[in-house]
Order: sequence, then structure tokens, then C-alpha cells
Amino acid sequence: MRSEKEVEYLLKAVDAFQKRLIVVSPKFKILVAHCNFNSINDSDLPGKLCYQIFYGRDTPCENCAVQQVIEHGRPSLRPQPMEGSDLEKMSCFSAYPILSGQKVEAIVSMDFDLPTRGEIEQQLQNTNILLRKLILNAVDGVIAVDKTGKVLIFNNTATELFGYTIEEALNSVNIREIYPEGVAYEVMRKLRSEEYGGRGKLRSYQVDVLDKQGNRIPIDLNAAIVYDNDQEVASIGFFHDMREILEMKAELEDTRVQLLQAEKMASLGKLAAGVAHQLNNPLSGITLFTKLVLEDYDLESGARKDLSRVLRDVKRCRDTVKELLEFARQTRHLMQPHDINRAISRTLFLLENQSLFQNIRIEKELDPELPAVKSDIQQINHLFMNIILNAAQAMDGKGRLTLRTGLLPGGDRVRIEIADTGPGIPEDILPKIFDPFFTTKEEGEGTGLGLSLVYGIVKDHGGLIRAESQAGKGTTFIIELPLNPTVKGE
Repeated sequence: MRSEKEVEYLLKAVDAFQKRLIVVSPKFKILVAHCNFNSINDSDLPGKLCYQIFYGRDTPCENCAVQQVIEHGRPSLRPQPMEGSDLEKMSCFSAYPILSGQKVEAIVSMDFDLPTRGEIEQQLQNTNILLRKLILNAVDGVIAVDKTGKVLIFNNTATELFGYTIEEALNSVNIREIYPEGVAYEVMRKLRSEEYGGRGKLRSYQVDVLDKQGNRIPIDLNAAIVYDNDQEVASIGFFHDMREILEMKAELEDTRVQLLQAEKMASLGKLAAGVAHQLNNPLSGITLFTKLVLEDYDLESGARKDLSRVLRDVKRCRDTVKELLEFARQTRHLMQPHDINRAISRTLFLLENQSLFQNIRIEKELDPELPAVKSDIQQINHLFMNIILNAAQAMDGKGRLTLRTGLLPGGDRVRIEIADTGPGIPEDILPKIFDPFFTTKEEGEGTGLGLSLVYGIVKDHGGLIRAESQAGKGTTFIIELPLNPTVKGE
């Protein structure tokens, strides 16, 4: 049995209840009521029929929770229409039995509000608006299509990515049009497979798509099939533009390659210094003793001519060592004014007596009034070395190599042309020659890094480089360098 205090609190809890709570007999007569209605006095309700008092009915309500308890002896939860209304106003009635043994002695009934249909519709509308905003403003392109490929959803990022307006996409674009030929079929094949994230899913698939102008765009695609009762009804894709990421990767790779090249040049500088030391000592000895022989001995004219030739060749060797040191010396990438004509001449001095150049006629048209260019001479030397060697290799050691320099109109940039008479570069290959690792040489004969490094050096100096070529008529590399470039880190 409950204590008096417990009973007191239970009664207070019932009085504090904000909804209707009644106890009725199996004949629907009210035994006790707590209605919390201003228009109804609880003490007037006992003995009256609940369906008459609350709904003005002559018979029990349809779908009545109390009726269900009377019939089945078990608690029941039933929605009931409120007086004079339809589903727009609805309360949910909970009823449970008070048993005396196996017999239902009375039924407790209470109500609590359910959201009205209008409220539910408003909530759904608000949810749809939020979902639409989320999709429209997603950072990735979102496209949903039906089974035929007709576009159902096309968000704002997709319009920026593909160049179609939302109206164009919804009315006239088929999903197959945004893929290269056959790719849409391949995407669906992978979606239906278990191998790419599970049936109906495709995760992080690298693919090219086409914008409105037909330009290819690299994409990271995540997609899914929408099912209804295990039947495909639509598909949705999230298109992440990879251009910026790939550009960053290319820049990082270019930086890495240039760092490797800088290390190689540093090693070359150390090697050149060591070679110079090893060669200069015996060359100095040869020079000294040759001069002594010429001074101390009365020699025939033929012998004197031979010794003079020895002195000339020794001097040439020493000049070669000196130029090699100058070419490979470490400069800590200092940007200082340098004579571009002298840099070209130094490079030619190191190369023109190699066997590859024996049958190449070199023509120099260097502007003697060319002003100094603020540059990193080590990088400039490397630039000319790469292009001249490429030209000689393209001509297979036979032909004409022309080097021109001059000041461009305006007086703030110099123009350098390096032209060969080789076979030329095919038109379809020409746009790719500055790409890292692109090469037309046989495997093992080239890395495809030379011209990408050249491009990086010119770019670092604030300049421009391009190649003009005609099949069978050779190639001309045109370089423009500002006299005073703005360089990062200065």
C-alpha cells in the first residue's frame, strides 16, 4: 500500500497534468476526470458519457482507444479527430485498463498533441528548403539524373564547373554529354560492380569530364545509385575539380626537380674545382718547362714552332678549365646584372669542340649594345646549355645553329632566339614540350626534365619562353627576359 504522502504527491501530479486525463467505466461513463479546460468543470463530469461530453456524439467514437481496451483488455494508442475537424487537428489518445482480476474494471484515458498535418507539411517544407540550399551551395559539383540520363539536380558549383546554367542543364543536357565518349557507360558499369566501394557506390574515381566548350577537366568523382525497392531510379554524383590540386602537385614536382638539379650543379661545381686543381698543377709545369726550353736552348725553327703550339694548347686547356669553373661555380642564386652575350659565348666555348658539334655551323648574331640582365648566372648558363644541346641532338650533329640577341621595343626586355635546322617538332607535340617528364627520345636516352627546367628558370626570372617549329624546317626557341625582374624572396 502507498503511504499517505505518496498518495498526496500522486494527486498533485494528476492536478499538474496539462492534458486531459479521465477514468471511464466499460460503459463509457466518466468516473473521475481531470480536464484542465476553462470551459469544463471537472466535478460536473462524473456519470456522463465521454463521447457525448467531449464530441457531442450519440455513439462511441470511431477508432476509440477506450473501445480497444474494452474489447481486448490491453493498452491502446489511437489517434482521434477533435471536435468539428478533420486530420488538420488531431489528438493521440492513450488508454489502458484498470483490472480486477481478469476483468476490466475501468479504463484510464489521456491525450497528448500530435503535430498537425499543416505543421508536418511545414516541417517537411523547411527540411526540403535546407536540403536544397545544402546541395545548391555545396563546394563540389552535384548532379543527379534519372535512368535515361536526364538531369534532375544541377547545383551552383556544377554551373561554374561545366559552364551550363541550371535551366540549360535541367532542360537540355544529358549526363552523357559531360563525359568523353564511352566514359558515362564505364562509370555506370563501375557503379553496378562490387569492386569500387560496393554495389551502387563509386568512390574517388579519377576521370575527365567535358565543359560546355568541350574542354577536359580532371575530376575526382564520388557517385551512388538511388534505389526504390531494389530498382534503380536515379544516380547522383559529386564532382570535385582537381585542376588546382594537380597544378599544386606539378609546382611541387617542379620545385623538387629544380632542387635535385641544384644539388647536381653543386656537385658539378665541387667536381670542377677538384678537376681544375688537378689539371692546373701539371699545366703550370708544362708551361714553365716549355718556356725554359725555348729560352735556354738554340732550337730549330720547326722545334720552336712545335713548342709554341704546346704553349697555345696549354693556354687553351687552362681557359677551358677556367670557363668550366665559371660555368659551374656556386653563386647562392644571387640575382645580379650579367652579360647575356657572354653567357651564350661561354656555353658555346664549352660545347663547340665536342664531337656532336663538329658538323654544325654556328652563327652568332649577338647585339653588342645589349644591356646587362639581372639574373642568376648559374641558372642562365644551365638554360642555354639545355637548349643548345637539345638543338644539336635534334640535328643529329649536322646543320646550322643560329643564336640571336636583341632589345625589345620599350627597352625593358631582351629577346634571345636559338634556332636549329633539325626536323622540327610535330604540331600535336609542341604544346607538351615544357611538361615535366615529357620526352620524344628513346627509353633511357632522356628524362624529359631538361625543357621543364628551362621553363622553370625563365619563369623564375619573370620571363616568357615559347617554341616555333615547322616540320622539316627546324625549331626556334624564343626567350624574353626582363632587365630587372621581380623575384620572390628578394
